Amino acid sequence: MYSIGEFSKITGLSVKTLRFYHEEGLLVPTSIDDQSGYRYYAPQLVETARVIAQLRGLEFSLSDIAEILRGHDDEADILDHLERHREAIQARLRQYEDIQRSLDNIITNEREARRTMRDASFQVEEKTVPAMLVAGIRMKGRYSDCGQAFAKLGRRCGFRICGKPMMLIYDHEYREEDADFEPCMPVRSGTSADGIDVRELPGGRAVTLLHRGPYEQLGRSYAKVLDHIKSRGYAIQSPCREVYLKGPGMIFKGNPKKYLTEIQMLVEKKE
Repeated sequence: MYSIGEFSKITGLSVKTLRFYHEEGLLVPTSIDDQSGYRYYAPQLVETARVIAQLRGLEFSLSDIAEILRGHDDEADILDHLERHREAIQARLRQYEDIQRSLDNIITNEREARRTMRDASFQVEEKTVPAMLVAGIRMKGRYSDCGQAFAKLGRRCGFRICGKPMMLIYDHEYREEDADFEPCMPVRSGTSADGIDVRELPGGRAVTLLHRGPYEQLGRSYAKVLDHIKSRGYAIQSPCREVYLKGPGMIFKGNPKKYLTEIQMLVEKKE
């Protein structure tokens, strides 16, 4: 079972949104602790949550989404229903053509993402991550805002960069507008200045996983890492880290299907 914060990180839905969906009866937690009131979600609800998020992104109303989900026992049925719904949209006004293409992308991307995860050769590993000197810019906003910080780090650190870019994520849940994160570059030397913090990033025991594919699909790999951590009884040490081994360049975006991102979560045994 996932806590509401963990479920938020995996699905890309904020805790506030999950509570709202619960109140609306759209996505009901598997269990609620009688004493604390904490919500817990079964892994089977992850895919349903993703479909809801994607449909909301297409401006489907909550009542329309409830109608789509009603009476469907598994995700295969949901996708079949979306395909039928797509055929009806084709007959509507021209402005709905973009929605049709988006539905095609949802179906294709979801099936391809599941196939990639089934065929992935990368497994969860435990290893010691060494301490390193990093230059970072801590910021709040959307995760996609990190590009400006990485560009600034590249300009200011230049030849002193000695490793792959990474991002430290301080939130324990997915946040849409006010995420707390820190784009970083490993460096050989340097001093803090002009909003760039140069310091030693501690090392330690970490649970890691190499993720191949778009950043939008990182949630699936986070689920595997969290499952491993829970099964071992570890406590997570914040922040978690994403190391971008292969991604978009400054000029060319490249193929997102070939992006390589290493998720690192430093852990310790619970007392």
